[in-house]
Amino acid sequence: MSAGVTLTQPVASIHTGTVVICPNSIMHANIERYDSFLSSLRAPPSSTWTEAQESVLLEPYTYITANTGKKTTEMIVQAFNLWLNVPKDKLAVIIRVVGLFHNAGLLVDDIEDGSQLRRGIIVAHKVYGIPRTINAANYVYFLAYQELSSLRPKVQRRACDSSAGPDSGLRDDSSTAEKPERLISVRDLDLVMNAELISSHHGQGLDILWRDTLRCPTEDEYVQMVKDKTGSHLRAAAKLMMACATTNTNVDYVPLSNLIGIYYQIRDDYMNLQSDEYTGTKGFAEDLSEGKFSFPVIHSIFEQPENQLIMDVLHKRPETPTLKHRAIEYLRTTTKSFDYTLAVLHKLEQQARGEVERLGGNPILSALLDKLHVDA
Repeated sequence: MSAGVTLTQPVASIHTGTVVICPNSIMHANIERYDSFLSSLRAPPSSTWTEAQESVLLEPYTYITANTGKKTTEMIVQAFNLWLNVPKDKLAVIIRVVGLFHNAGLLVDDIEDGSQLRRGIIVAHKVYGIPRTINAANYVYFLAYQELSSLRPKVQRRACDSSAGPDSGLRDDSSTAEKPERLISVRDLDLVMNAELISSHHGQGLDILWRDTLRCPTEDEYVQMVKDKTGSHLRAAAKLMMACATTNTNVDYVPLSNLIGIYYQIRDDYMNLQSDEYTGTKGFAEDLSEGKFSFPVIHSIFEQPENQLIMDVLHKRPETPTLKHRAIEYLRTTTKSFDYTLAVLHKLEQQARGEVERLGGNPILSALLDKLHVDA
């Protein structure tokens, strides 16, 4: 022991084979921090959470959102606002909420689908690991709910705030905005988000089940799954906007949002197997590598059920292009599934354009449909 160190009761710990002796004064100082420990627990949790911790926790999310993608959802929100005239501050909140909801779902989807690329870069869970990515995605769902609170009427926010007393002076500021003919009440925002999160998970759950059990759904089953899954964030946007609208408050825009969602997904299925652009952002025919029952694939299987080629390819989940090219050629020439998919897309596009005109016309949506149009 070194000279000058006096211990009344030595404290030793073994660390890598070395005995480390700590003075009692140090141990006593450490213990003292627990003398009034209960009072430290009375502080609100947010006061101990730092910006640095928040940044690290959200890294998988900020990684995926740094590459913004096509911003189709935001464009649709702006388009619907030509009809609904949501106040700018509330519209900004809705765009943030739907963006949080949508991108958090993508983080989880990429894990569940075994994806390699998202928006042309390596998927988040390959960079940050599956546990951190799942935790970030779940956390972002709750952040979306937190953002949603700013859309509620003041009296409703006060009821949720235990610190607000009965004489706080806040009144229900929704009384003049709410009208009897409003289809969705601003008081039901939580119910709206909850319903769409449930629908999203219903759809994703069925998609995974069919893939993992190699059970081909019918075309009707697939379209319903897409309505639940892909349509959920578009429906959420439309419903939140309808709740906060200042014009056309009695018009139902949900059917159009459903139609656009289904059209968009079937188009995505087609492009995944046919587009060079998708090869650059998602990989070549990634749906086949994932074993996914996409729209052209389902048509092909039911068109010639006696031929097991496509089922065999989905079972193998090929990573190399050889089998994929064979499957794509079969879809193109034998079952004409790409022709069928294009025909369905054109019918859905025509109906979407017709509904846009019935609702009064919308240059942003018309331009979007022009952009999404696929030539034969």
